[in-house]
Amino acid sequence: MMPMEGKPVSASRLVLAQIMTHLDANPAGNVHGGNIMKLADTASAVVAIRHSGRNCVTAAVDRFEFHAPVFVGNLVTLYASLNYVGRTSMEVGVRVEAEELRTGRKTHTNTSYFLMVALDENGRPVEVPPLILETEEDRRRNGKARQRVQARKRR
Repeated sequence: MMPMEGKPVSASRLVLAQIMTHLDANPAGNVHGGNIMKLADTASAVVAIRHSGRNCVTAAVDRFEFHAPVFVGNLVTLYASLNYVGRTSMEVGVRVEAEELRTGRKTHTNTSYFLMVALDENGRPVEVPPLILETEEDRRRNGKARQRVQARKRR
């Protein structure tokens, strides 16, 4: 079997933005954390599918800590990219920022790491292309992701 051709980090990177409305929030105007989590999960899936060319599912989520609230009227922007690729799994890092549109003030609300698994037509894990690290930032993120992979294996 021929080795799979690798794909660069830049080929699957995603920026996803959405305005938060009262439908996303509690009566006090704070956006539900679950809504932000769902957006991050969606962004992770897009990145993983772009890289693997397969249906992908979420296997685990590391660190979903909120550093600041998100409010109705904020533009939430998610920056998602691959940090690491194993045989069938991929770690996608997602950075979330909330922007107050009237002032332009941006707040980093959280960063999380999604472990995604590629599936074949029968729903079984399937091999994914290797990851090509293009920049120093890609290499830095990959090094940190390798540490998280080892920590997951120890757990």
